[in-house]
Amino acid sequence: MSTDIHGGIEFRRPGTGTDDYDGEPWVAAMDLWPLHDETDYTAFGCLFGMRNYAGFQPLAPGRGLPLDLSTGMRSQLGPWTASDDLHSASWVSWAELASIDPTATSDHLIGRLTWRTKSLTPILHHQLVSDTSPPEALSAVGVPPADLHGATGRAEWTTDELFCIYEPLMVGAVLGHETHWPHVFAVMKALAGRFGDHGVRLVVAFG
Repeated sequence: MSTDIHGGIEFRRPGTGTDDYDGEPWVAAMDLWPLHDETDYTAFGCLFGMRNYAGFQPLAPGRGLPLDLSTGMRSQLGPWTASDDLHSASWVSWAELASIDPTATSDHLIGRLTWRTKSLTPILHHQLVSDTSPPEALSAVGVPPADLHGATGRAEWTTDELFCIYEPLMVGAVLGHETHWPHVFAVMKALAGRFGDHGVRLVVAFG
């Protein structure tokens, strides 16, 4: 059974904690789904420790929902987490996301093979690998056009039936431009320009 991500982006209202403002401190800015609609366990594990098969050191694992969660985000996530339809809630600030080292690697894996069929209804497969020449994977994707050992960048090739990609398993690739995460990060960065790096956060739960 697959695991999907849900949630959204909040910002901290200026003036919170002062006599000039007595409303709730955090405001829901945008739901996650228009920006991100992928089920990618490698990224989920890298950021939140969810299905962390790749063995990354997760950035913000299992923090739960913030105590000062905005009304808008609580109405979206609260009932579902209370009923166990959503679980493993967490949150991460833009300050933390902006400080990620894109060259950080997994503890025990070196890369990810992806292959997609050329059929009218493409089927996509991912496989994390600890060796650049895993027999079980190469039996599916064929031999790459060059030695991938020590590769620092993305490699692509095709067979008669498949489009194939190998990329080193680094944070920068897992959250990179080929994924939906740059859309999320762009919105958070723009909000941080107004509300500060610690005044913008992503709140998520899984289900």
